[in-house]
Amino acid sequence: MNEDIPLNDGLMEPVSIHLPTGLLNPEFSNNPDECPAVVGGNVEISQRLTDTLLKAFGIAACSQGTMNNVLFGNRQFGYYETVAGGVGATRNSDGASGVHQHMTNTRITDPEILEHRYPIRLKRFEIRQGSGGKGKHKGGDGLIREYEFLDDVELSILSQHRKSAPYGMNGGEHGKTGDQWLITASGVKRHLDGITQLKVHKNDIFLLKTPGGGGFGKRS
Repeated sequence: MNEDIPLNDGLMEPVSIHLPTGLLNPEFSNNPDECPAVVGGNVEISQRLTDTLLKAFGIAACSQGTMNNVLFGNRQFGYYETVAGGVGATRNSDGASGVHQHMTNTRITDPEILEHRYPIRLKRFEIRQGSGGKGKHKGGDGLIREYEFLDDVELSILSQHRKSAPYGMNGGEHGKTGDQWLITASGVKRHLDGITQLKVHKNDIFLLKTPGGGGFGKRS
């Protein structure tokens, strides 16, 4: 459309998508009991599919490609949030830093509310400088979020782009992968997988670094 109009179902009436049976259009049984479970479909699979389609069209470098799902709680409470990261650059612009992309229906809890309602002290919440891929247009930077637990809780993490970096495009460099650590109250630092569940104790610290977006084009 060559004008600003509200998003509506009618926009898609002229559009049809034809996909052969395969990764993006799998063949499932009519019996739900025989079909695989979908885990994190709305928050994780949708991210990767969107970046895959943008790559095919050469529109943008890869964004952080994950929602960095963080869940913790005990018998008294449960808390769930998603943490933003870097956006992939395009041929016309740098990627934004520290925002969600592709899936944008969540806002993170304000630090004051988080600390008031839950046994948490938020020690750091800042831009992860230099995590976006370099290029003619730079990928957006991810975030650093550091939590200190003031009670024993169970912590779960569901995230991606921990091994494969968010790709750059047209000569742009990759963004940095995400990373996460547990620092115990006694000072022991333990690296955590991007998909993990564990018990943490009072005064343990969880350090989360979200991925940066890929860069677009070679630097001149």
